[in-house]
Amino acid sequence: MRKIIIICSLFFQTAIAQNGKPSDTYYHTSEVQPLMATYNADKGNLTRFYTITNSPERRERLIQLCNDYIKQLQQLDFDKMKTSSQVDYILFQRQLNNELRLLNIEATEFNQIKKYIPFADTIYAYEKLRRRGTYMHSEQIAHSLFNINKQIQTLSKLLNKESLIDMPLAIRAEATVKGLQNALKSVYDFYYGYDPQFTWWVAKPYQVIDSSLSVYAMQLKSKGNTATLQKDDGSGIVGNPIGREELIRQLQYEFIPYSPEELINIANKEFAWCDAEMLKASRELGFGDNWKAALEKVKQTYVPEGHQPEMIMDLYNQSVNFIKQHDLVTIPPLAEETWRMIMMSPRQQLVSPFFLGGETLLIAYPTFAMDDDAKMMSMRGNNPHFSRATVHHELIAGHGMQQFMNSRYKSYRNFFTPFWTEGWSLYWEFILWDLKFPRNAEDRIGMLFWRMHRCARIIFSLNYHLGNWTPQQCINFLVERVGHERANAEGEVRRSFTGGYGPLYQLAYMTGAFQFYALKKELVDSGKMSYKQYHDAVLRENNLPIELLRAILTNQKLKRDYTTNWKFYGNVN
Repeated sequence: MRKIIIICSLFFQTAIAQNGKPSDTYYHTSEVQPLMATYNADKGNLTRFYTITNSPERRERLIQLCNDYIKQLQQLDFDKMKTSSQVDYILFQRQLNNELRLLNIEATEFNQIKKYIPFADTIYAYEKLRRRGTYMHSEQIAHSLFNINKQIQTLSKLLNKESLIDMPLAIRAEATVKGLQNALKSVYDFYYGYDPQFTWWVAKPYQVIDSSLSVYAMQLKSKGNTATLQKDDGSGIVGNPIGREELIRQLQYEFIPYSPEELINIANKEFAWCDAEMLKASRELGFGDNWKAALEKVKQTYVPEGHQPEMIMDLYNQSVNFIKQHDLVTIPPLAEETWRMIMMSPRQQLVSPFFLGGETLLIAYPTFAMDDDAKMMSMRGNNPHFSRATVHHELIAGHGMQQFMNSRYKSYRNFFTPFWTEGWSLYWEFILWDLKFPRNAEDRIGMLFWRMHRCARIIFSLNYHLGNWTPQQCINFLVERVGHERANAEGEVRRSFTGGYGPLYQLAYMTGAFQFYALKKELVDSGKMSYKQYHDAVLRENNLPIELLRAILTNQKLKRDYTTNWKFYGNVN
């Protein structure tokens, strides 16, 4: 025990800031953490008990929960908190308000589709009784289900004659009917086979109404107005552009003070830097200004079939050794010991044509089932120089380190933002470029290819969501402007718009990296912190908007109603 106390004491002493006071970075909790913990536990209990999607009972209970916790949060003395706790307050408040916003949208849409489900209250009532095992009057339920089924048939005929429904309402109606279907299934599964009368009376009516609800849900979805949705432009990729107003709302939510147009301008400026550096490397290799020819030479350096895993392992060792030599970050030995390696399935490579990482590294490379063109595109796109540029992004000190540290430091923070997750990993590509990690022109081309790709992600994803570009135009842009293999470009665009990622995810890579890089200039370049101190501090704060991470590391005093104002890239014309 004494040895443990001494070790902890020594660790705490290393956390003393320059002014002699403990740094917020090394506290594992805050004044807000107990409230956040009980909220998450309470919400878990409620969502496991009130399980029926879109039911008024569930929604009203969750609204009450959010309002209760907003009141409790407001009772805390914000002004006396440390900055780290103020950040937790602001972000928890943001979370609660956003959940209320979504629940209010649900309520508004539910009220608009109620006319399609006049039988809903009856089904909700049965499910509510089931939760506490109430004895069911089976004959009465059977008659009720028979009547509801007749009602559905009538509603279905009327629906055929109605005009189209706004697509969000059609989606809400479909989900609500499926929720009602699940509510009945909950009742049926509970009593069927255990209550003889229920089994005798209800089995047939239930089977009929379950089928009717499935058909009715699909019919409601099919009535959605697709006129405002994107059509297939020949790429086979059909997403859902969200528009400028929603883009701005989401950017403000993520504490990004720039407009979509300003972010596109930033990306174009960075693209110009990449172009200039790419031409330097192309000329060095003897290709003059024909940088695509130089890029082609680099793509031809792919390793023979079967040798990709050992190539990745070699690149990993080079990257980690470089980070250690420059004393850039504390690498826990267990993080090095326990990361794993697997091969990516051909199916996943359709949307993730390059290797992915975290605690587990997924290697993208051809399998025997792929045709020759697909094999060559995968091998060329995963050549050693391209992979060298991103191995630290995926493992150490990128995603692998993030996952390792997030489970150990301030793990109560669940404010996930891709600007921290992807921005941090891409920031390491910036730092290793600055510190001369690329050994030659081929390595620089590999790193520049990915940097151009991150610029392109901002440009094509925002233009897509602004309604300016189609998926095919995005694919062509990646092929022509970045030099992607076409199949890989298609995979990237498919992943961006149909892979389950949020609308801001793709632009978060470089935008978040700019934030980390600007904060590095403020803290490291000024001499206030070393690289290691800065990087260790970031990892110990866990996942949160980088502007508020900056507030913690610079010990700002904040206001409850804090909004984004940090122009991390300066003013953009």
